[in-house]
Amino acid sequence: MALNIDELNDAAARLYRYALSLCRDHDLAEDLVQDTMVKAIEHGEAFRGDSSLQTWLHRILHNCYVDDVRASHDTSTSPKDVAALVEKRWQDDSYTVDVEKVVLRAERDEELRDALATMPLTYRSAVILHDVEDWTAAHIAEIHEVSLSAAKQRIRRGRMMLVDALAASARRHAEPTGADCWDARQKVSDYLDGDLSQPEREAFEGHIDDCPTCGPLVAGMVGVRKGLGRLRLPDTVIAPELAERLMALNTGV
Repeated sequence: MALNIDELNDAAARLYRYALSLCRDHDLAEDLVQDTMVKAIEHGEAFRGDSSLQTWLHRILHNCYVDDVRASHDTSTSPKDVAALVEKRWQDDSYTVDVEKVVLRAERDEELRDALATMPLTYRSAVILHDVEDWTAAHIAEIHEVSLSAAKQRIRRGRMMLVDALAASARRHAEPTGADCWDARQKVSDYLDGDLSQPEREAFEGHIDDCPTCGPLVAGMVGVRKGLGRLRLPDTVIAPELAERLMALNTGV
């Protein structure tokens, strides 16, 4: 399928914002956008319209960054190990956070970006795409090339990781209600995204109202999500030099 130059140019700002949120390096973000455009132009025939152009381009950029991270020989703890540690912590019914500190830190862009940077790439990407870029879980599944359930799991775990990262030394323990807190905590993301049935929603809200440990965790996640949404506005403007390079690339389409 022939690629439309105007559509490619329109996608550049969103790609740059996504890249910058992933790596926090302006030069690397520009290189990722340029590499993405080069690959898109060189392999335009691979785009058959099965997904949107934006989804296809974001998948290319995501894979480019994954390749860069692997090439850097990063020996940090594996994403699965981090996810296991976070879930183990959240499975402890007595575990909670100081919600005021979490929300306050989420309101500071620099601290929010610092917390994002501590997360494994897989989960960082899922949270950025969903809560910053406003992509659906289905679109994230396409970009990450995983199942819908796997994409939802990455969003859920990523949100938990981000709350924990912002909580840092503000973590604490309290007396749980004795109810099944882990069951409720696994449903926080679905609750925020409106994916629970009415009975499930009512049961979840009843538990949160009564539980001294789950309430702050949910409130923290709501505050973090609000902060992430703020990173989306105003739209990121790409540097003039990058715009010129992209225009030069596109002249050959």
